[in-house]
Amino acid sequence: VLSHYRNLEIENKILLVLDLDETLIHATERKLEIDFDFQYADYFIYRRPNLKWFLESMSADFKLAVWSSADDKYVEEIVEKIKPENIEFEFVWGRTRCTTKRDYELDEYVHEKRLKKVKKKGFSIERILMIDDSPEKTKDNYGNAVYVSAFEGDQNDSELKTLAEYLSSIKDSHNVRSFEKRGWKNKKTA
Repeated sequence: VLSHYRNLEIENKILLVLDLDETLIHATERKLEIDFDFQYADYFIYRRPNLKWFLESMSADFKLAVWSSADDKYVEEIVEKIKPENIEFEFVWGRTRCTTKRDYELDEYVHEKRLKKVKKKGFSIERILMIDDSPEKTKDNYGNAVYVSAFEGDQNDSELKTLAEYLSSIKDSHNVRSFEKRGWKNKKTA
């Protein structure tokens, strides 16, 4: 009975839906003062510090996915280059999975990430966390969102280390929507 329960717990890991640009990497057409990690078309790609460690350590306690509002082909090819060999993502989605909506406050179109699309894949809304630097893209699901600061190439950035510590403290939560996540950097437990 105990082993059955343990298997259920493993199967019922929280799904982390990770944004790509400015969350996991920084892509720019203008080379920074530091060495880039790789190039994609006209872009210089910089991995956020501790990225490989973050993905590997989070995969022990969470299911992982990537959802970006960037072009699908770009997302797939970048993710293929940054993902550690031993990591399998539940899905890797780009702009075609977003819902384009006019944001009159920002006076622009926003590619929103709506969790009902993830729910259709069989994931429980109470067990999904979106990690993103753009609140306007997840505003319909703010109860599931953890907002990180935008990464723009700073090699002293420690956001993923801080985030990993926070996520580890909430990994056993049964409903991620039941507690406040704003100000997460100052919290050690949920």
